[in-house]
Amino acid sequence: MHPTPDDARARRNIAILVAAQALIGAQMPMIFVIGGLAGAMLSPNPCLATLPISMIVFGSMTTAPWLSPFMQKNGRRAGFMLGALGGALGAATAAGGLYAGSFPLLLAGSYLTGIYMSAQGFFRFAAADTASEAFRPKAISYVMAGGLLAAILGPQLNKLTQGTLVVPFLGSYLAVIALNLAGALLFLFLDLPRGTRHAPAPADAAPPRPRRELLRDPRIAVAMICAMVAFALMNLVMTSTPLAVVGCGFSAANANDIVSAHVVAMYLPSFFTGHLIARFGALRIVATGLVILAAAGAVGLSGITLGHFFVTLVLLGLGWNFGFIGATTMLTAAHRPSEKGVVQGMNDFAVFGLVTLASVASGGLLNCSGGTPREGWIAVNLAMGPFLLVAFGALVWLAMTRRRGAVQA
Repeated sequence: MHPTPDDARARRNIAILVAAQALIGAQMPMIFVIGGLAGAMLSPNPCLATLPISMIVFGSMTTAPWLSPFMQKNGRRAGFMLGALGGALGAATAAGGLYAGSFPLLLAGSYLTGIYMSAQGFFRFAAADTASEAFRPKAISYVMAGGLLAAILGPQLNKLTQGTLVVPFLGSYLAVIALNLAGALLFLFLDLPRGTRHAPAPADAAPPRPRRELLRDPRIAVAMICAMVAFALMNLVMTSTPLAVVGCGFSAANANDIVSAHVVAMYLPSFFTGHLIARFGALRIVATGLVILAAAGAVGLSGITLGHFFVTLVLLGLGWNFGFIGATTMLTAAHRPSEKGVVQGMNDFAVFGLVTLASVASGGLLNCSGGTPREGWIAVNLAMGPFLLVAFGALVWLAMTRRRGAVQA
């Protein structure tokens, strides 16, 4: 279905999606803090401590290719409800794993949580579905800003629940079940297209291009590369941070505060990122995000005090915001309406595929690449370099391609 742009309708949907991002989305900073710590508690090998987080991302990667076409056919609401159900089942399964002392069960629950993570990733596209072209970058940005409330709610809820029961972290997973069940009710109020099976596309709509042709489109390819790098590097560093903070002699409460500051930095700029994209263009904002990510790595390499951890994670969140929202905006402008399900699913499969590898590598680099947590933390930050060079190269190639096209025109 190809909805007529209606910014008043888009604003109503944005309000609901922001509330969902805040309430249900609070589970993500919670689980990303306790996942590695719970993994370290149950894992038979310290190199596998972050594997629960990797399984969340792997679950998201393998969900996106079928969830996006499912939503194009049946509507966003059905997909988001399915995601909330996956989040509730995942938390329940992980809670069972903690209670039974079973690392495989913890991993299974983490995989199911990835279904919710994948669904949450499509909130940004849902915000653009009914928005005009001029309002679209702001719509995407506003929905991403809902994560700011999640950044505050999640870690604070973690502090209240992670030690309430005899089994460490069990209370947090039980709280996540409640968040998913309560938040799912919000999706009943969305006013979005119901899917192509309810309203077929107009006869004069341009047919979708084959996947290979889509990937040869420089705008789509570069948008995907930059989204992959921005998200993967954010995950690489953030996943290892709680373990690095505790390993360097600080407390789990310090780790919660640092992750909270990081998630605030991820979403607070969203109040103006859309305006910056509208003024300066998505390509420049993405490039700025990559520069900030490089600065985060530089600070991470310079020391291991609490101040270094805070500044590194704040810069990491800000760089992710510019890089990922800018790349998302580039992507939504690069495909036809009939290609939405395929392109968005293909994009999120690629993004979370690289993020899965990054989260797996994160624990290995931190725990198994040196003799001390400091040496492991240095290895994590050094690993950012090659990926940033690839993303910068892709942006330069796109800029040169556009310039040649303008000259030829």
